[in-house]
Amino acid sequence: MRAKQPDRSGYISRPFGRVYWELFGEGQQETIFLLPPWSIVHSRLWKMQVPYLARHRRVLVMDALGNGRSDRPTEAAAYADRAVTADCVAVMDGTETERAALVSLSRGSRYALLMAAEHPERVTAAVFVGPTAPLAPGQPDRMAALSFFEDPQEEYHEWQKYNAHYWRQDFRGFMEFFFGRCWPEPHSTKPIEDAVGWGLETDAEVLIATQRGQELEEAEVFALARRVTCPVLVLHGDEDEITPAERGRVLAEVTGGRYLCLEGSGHVPLVRDPVAVNLAIGELLGFPAPPRVRRRAPQRPRRCLFVSSPIGLGHVRRDLAIAGALRALVPGLEIEWLAQDPVTRVLEAHRQRIHPASRLLANESAHLEAESGPHRLHVFEAWRRMDEILLANFMVFLEAARAGDYDLWIGDEAWELDYYLHENPELKTAAYVWMTDFVGWLPMPSGGEREADLTADYNAEMLEQVERFPGVRDRAIFIGRPDDIVTGTFGPGLPEIREWTEKHYGFTGGYVLGREPGSGDGREELRERFGYGSDEVVCVATVGGSGVGAALLGRLMEGFPAARRRIPGLRLVAVAGPRIDASELPAIDAVELHGFLPDLNLHLAACDLALTQGGLTTTMELTAARRPFLYFPLRDHFEQNLHVRHRLNRYRAGRCLTFDEASPERLAEALQDVLGKPVDYAEVESGTAARAAAMIAELL
Repeated sequence: MRAKQPDRSGYISRPFGRVYWELFGEGQQETIFLLPPWSIVHSRLWKMQVPYLARHRRVLVMDALGNGRSDRPTEAAAYADRAVTADCVAVMDGTETERAALVSLSRGSRYALLMAAEHPERVTAAVFVGPTAPLAPGQPDRMAALSFFEDPQEEYHEWQKYNAHYWRQDFRGFMEFFFGRCWPEPHSTKPIEDAVGWGLETDAEVLIATQRGQELEEAEVFALARRVTCPVLVLHGDEDEITPAERGRVLAEVTGGRYLCLEGSGHVPLVRDPVAVNLAIGELLGFPAPPRVRRRAPQRPRRCLFVSSPIGLGHVRRDLAIAGALRALVPGLEIEWLAQDPVTRVLEAHRQRIHPASRLLANESAHLEAESGPHRLHVFEAWRRMDEILLANFMVFLEAARAGDYDLWIGDEAWELDYYLHENPELKTAAYVWMTDFVGWLPMPSGGEREADLTADYNAEMLEQVERFPGVRDRAIFIGRPDDIVTGTFGPGLPEIREWTEKHYGFTGGYVLGREPGSGDGREELRERFGYGSDEVVCVATVGGSGVGAALLGRLMEGFPAARRRIPGLRLVAVAGPRIDASELPAIDAVELHGFLPDLNLHLAACDLALTQGGLTTTMELTAARRPFLYFPLRDHFEQNLHVRHRLNRYRAGRCLTFDEASPERLAEALQDVLGKPVDYAEVESGTAARAAAMIAELL
């Protein structure tokens, strides 16, 4: 799912075919035109920039001929520098864009120079990222190997693969080589994977035509650069293996612009170092500047910005408990929540203050639902494909945090916050607390060697971030005990998970529950409040706060008639939650179907038994209430199948079944069996919210 959908899109007809364009941020007065680079990719390359820029400006992108949704002519003339530039100007005309700030990458620098020099009235500013315009010698190893149209070779090594014959022979092989050089930074598996996929949307003959079409020579490029009069910013990674940073430095010098060297970045920092690129563009274009960090006045209350993960509702239930305990320790503490649906529904029910920027967040739950199948969510892959959403939401957080003068940031599995703060530690302006209930991406057996390699790579990046910048996390809190952590290593040659976590985290000593064991109304009082009769066997079926559990809930409801035949007085209370459309569930007589229940944990404490997905909070609430339950982890969901199941096994809690085992007769049999056995769970620790709050309060 995209972080932001276009407000408008369409085509323009050009001499060599139709050109596709998209507009974002309609209503903004000024426009940013993200120019196409080489046709080896298309406009999705700008996915890390569009959501942020479109909050401040009208943003225009286009797919150049040869890729994306545009046509794919094979005439070299279609890809001449002036022909592509003319297409860009025509897209501006066709979208009523009188003037625009241009942002270009790589070969797109040629189009930006032509537009800024020959159409200065249309260009308000120009940003060049990794320009390949020939203003200095190219990379020596690349230039030495170039023989693009010469006779085919017996073997092709490294830059010898930049060859028309090799492209026809092994197009994917070239893609994998070339994009590997575009992103030499460690842990770049995702952008390389994306770019190879985009490259394979075109073919060798189209790319060969783009090579034949290049026309600008060094002298003309210098002449064009001298004619540029608009403000210029040049961004260049010092690890660029495609075009040397000297080209960017010379371009800035000749145009009178600013040169910004991005240390450690390769050819495409707009993907691998997107925060720095976005902020640099915003600074050039005069985006509203954040206020300076103010020294806290003695009389001002302490202020906290709390980011609670929207993946399910378990995080917010424990976060509310921690927030309540924290307010008791820090009188007058003001907490604002940066959150999205379905978390905001729980917060509103508890009368919490929700930051207005929350409405700008891209919805992570919707993305996971789009990635899911019937009782299946490959959560690791879904998380990888959420990269643009995570970046977009970090940029929202950053602007909110800069404007809010906070003393403390708390992120409960706010992955975007933790990742990009470690990537950009200079942006940290408040004490920061990171909380989680699992550590380590784990491969599912079905993912094979590829998934094992990828999870190890992601784990290695996290370990390196923490080791390199240990001061980013002022507190790292694990919600649980050391023996709740799975055994094993983060991957081949990497540390043991439990040992590493014990060195780098503080522990709450147990799970943080929304309701402490033994607190509040007793079970009989709760049953009376909810109208559960003493002669009824109340079974609550719930599948979490996202829409991923719809298939399981439907199957559990369909099994009710068979279960009621075995269990006299059985009453099924099915909870669809905030994101499942109840009208799409089966209509089963005598099943009591609810939507969102903000006090679901109390219903779980009052029931006789429960059916649930494999989420940690719900299963731990049932464990603390000592209720019998069956749980059904989502297929391919490593956290539910490995981390959660490990913890529940430690508490001797619940019975795990697969989705396929939830047939009506099998379900009825399992329900009858767990009802007939005494509960022998390990005791769930109390006081955990207070312990977490005490660790956090030390920072205030």
